[in-house]
Amino acid sequence: MVSEKELAGMIDHTNLKAFADDAAFQKLCDEARNYQFKMVAINPAQTVRCKEKLKGCPVHVGAAIGFPLGQTTLECKIFETKDAIEKGADEIDYVINVAELKNKNYDYIRKEMEEIVGICKEAGVISKVIFENCYLTDEEKRKVAEIAKEVRPDFIKTSTGFGTGGATAEDVKLMKSVVGDDVKVKAAGGIRDLETALAMIEAGAERLGTSAGVEIIEEYRLKNNDNG
Repeated sequence: MVSEKELAGMIDHTNLKAFADDAAFQKLCDEARNYQFKMVAINPAQTVRCKEKLKGCPVHVGAAIGFPLGQTTLECKIFETKDAIEKGADEIDYVINVAELKNKNYDYIRKEMEEIVGICKEAGVISKVIFENCYLTDEEKRKVAEIAKEVRPDFIKTSTGFGTGGATAEDVKLMKSVVGDDVKVKAAGGIRDLETALAMIEAGAERLGTSAGVEIIEEYRLKNNDNG
């Protein structure tokens, strides 16, 4: 069993809803600060807002790029990435161009990854590559993971949470089996309780994207108090 601090430090506390207002982001940032989550995961338009709300706090601000479909051009994703970093983003989660993967255009997938990861590395910012596994075959998942093993983003990530399915322990294991210790794995999408969170960690995930971080930590506390 991981400690409460370790678990909280793996959580990317998420609000990617288009209709979330300032009060919602105040709540998100307050919770992230209070529970010592690793990051708040937001759309790029909220980067400045959340950076200001988390001023003086170790919680990272993470911007979602090409979100949620990944179907903007590489030039757009590059601009979005640079803009988010300039506005204070500490981490970048970008969605691959799934259509080009389906077309077996692996050179495009590699170039996209190299460009965005390169920008992040130069800026000292953490990079995460979102596969959106619900649309992929196991062969396609392995192929992107193989490219990632060579390009070396900080993380590869299962899902946006906006597709037809979210993270599964099987996908985490598959991704981890390809990248080994060279790249970390983030599980996201459908992680709403402690049991699921721990299953993802057991499978090899080192970061969890969830909007239920508070509930997961409170469940952890309740369980450990009961056991005590």
